[in-house]
Amino acid sequence: MAAEEINKDYPTEIHEYLPTFENSIGAVDELLKTMMSVSRNELLQKLDPLEQAKVDLVSAYTLNSMFWVYLATQGVNPKEHPVKQELERIRVYRNRVKEITDKKKAGKLGKGAASRFVKDALWEPKPKNASKAANKGKSKN
Repeated sequence: MAAEEINKDYPTEIHEYLPTFENSIGAVDELLKTMMSVSRNELLQKLDPLEQAKVDLVSAYTLNSMFWVYLATQGVNPKEHPVKQELERIRVYRNRVKEITDKKKAGKLGKGAASRFVKDALWEPKPKNASKAANKGKSKN
């Protein structure tokens, strides 16, 4: 791009960012080609339902984010477009999937272990005759 003549249609301040942007677009294009080379059904068959939901959410988020950028490049304010509500809806579902994932990772405590844990944590008074017997033993010494 350095050998090309600078286009006067865009501000010169962004010229240094264009090569990085072009590389990023190329990377996205390669990833999309890879993703599109495998049928969705083949991909989803290999995954459990939670992973399927994650793939669907990432796909929806990516497409809507790209549309957001497209709107911005066309001079449309994406914050006033329905795509903003769609991105918010996707965010809510991503949080729900994260909660489910966190619950799966959380440690589980069995009923027996829980009752032992509570029993050990509670204070138990000493029996009255045990303390009297202990006192008698101390006074004899």
